[in-house]
Amino acid sequence: MTAEILAVGTEILLGNIVNQNAAFLSCELAQLGVAVYTHTAVGDNHERLAAAFERAFERADIVITTGGLGPTSDDITKAVAAAYFGLETEIHEESLQRIKNRFQGQALPENTERNALVPKTAKIFTNDNGCAPGICIEKNGKILLMFPGPPHEMQPMFLNHAASFLREKTGRAFASRTLKIIGLGETAVESQLMDLIETQTNPTIAPYAKVVEVHVRITASAPDESAAFGLIAPVADEIYKRLSPRIYGENEASLAEIVLAGLREQNYTLAVAESCTGGLVAAELVAVSGCSDVLREGLVTYSNESKIARLNVCEDLLRQHGAVSEQVAAAMAKNAAITSGASVGLSTTGIAGPEGGTPDKPVGLVYIGLYVRGQEPKVEKYNFTGGRNVVRKRAAVIALDFLRRSLK
Repeated sequence: MTAEILAVGTEILLGNIVNQNAAFLSCELAQLGVAVYTHTAVGDNHERLAAAFERAFERADIVITTGGLGPTSDDITKAVAAAYFGLETEIHEESLQRIKNRFQGQALPENTERNALVPKTAKIFTNDNGCAPGICIEKNGKILLMFPGPPHEMQPMFLNHAASFLREKTGRAFASRTLKIIGLGETAVESQLMDLIETQTNPTIAPYAKVVEVHVRITASAPDESAAFGLIAPVADEIYKRLSPRIYGENEASLAEIVLAGLREQNYTLAVAESCTGGLVAAELVAVSGCSDVLREGLVTYSNESKIARLNVCEDLLRQHGAVSEQVAAAMAKNAAITSGASVGLSTTGIAGPEGGTPDKPVGLVYIGLYVRGQEPKVEKYNFTGGRNVVRKRAAVIALDFLRRSLK
């Protein structure tokens, strides 16, 4: 089955909001074995939306809309859809009662009841996080799914109601595993897997480039989910043979979660000293609930004075080698651990740009230091490309990966 995602709302065309829904739906539909070939955005205009429906149903079995289901005059999706399929509209009493319950006996805001207006004979998906229900119309071999625009309403509605509906339509179970890779670009990953990609049938293999990372998604279909995962397993094993240890985790696991788990396993605590990354490494770790049992301290020692005062980095060392150097990165990592009482120290120092580079130390040069109690510090040198914040992001991620690889 094929689908087109149709985002409705002039605010999307004006760039006032980012269309998060399209990315979410494409990912979820792929898991269900529904191929998405087209994304479209259209403003709040009857004629243009009607034309978009015509084009979408010419090339897709399923059209999924987001937005335009609310009570205001520019919420036109339901009206245009009803006209397209030749259906009258009516108040859906169950949805209306849910709306009234949501306001707990208060007077309903003006036009709120319009949320419950739906095309006759449509299947309704309840909205547990807002007023406008989701709507499904099946007619003439086509399926239209309409969801509210706010992601916090649309996404649970799709997962809790629409996904099972679509799963029944496909008649097969689909399963996926996503392998997450750091240290290799998309071209390098693809070249090492090219023979698998060229001969793929079921499962399929798809690499995706992220910032610093490459994700490889393996998807299989079978009569049931267990059988689908069984088809995936040997392919995943082969990819592990070729790309390990660059594979740091799978599916939803973040690099920070993997690093924290590795530190816990060895009963280590961690201190982080950052210069060019400005706290990004610590932020990745702090985003993980429960990190406080591992993360002892995070310092942003941006100036030379801060490196001297907070980390006891020798002033002569800074003068002789400069703040962006292997020697200073090592001292920062070691002294971060010693001064905080942590088992492990991790540091970053570099030139994020766009100014500050020299022929000897160009923009993008970053040193990452690592100290584990009782061992000599280790330092890795990188030359990153991209703008200032891209360099900072890449340095932060690679610093965490350096720590991950060193824990093995």
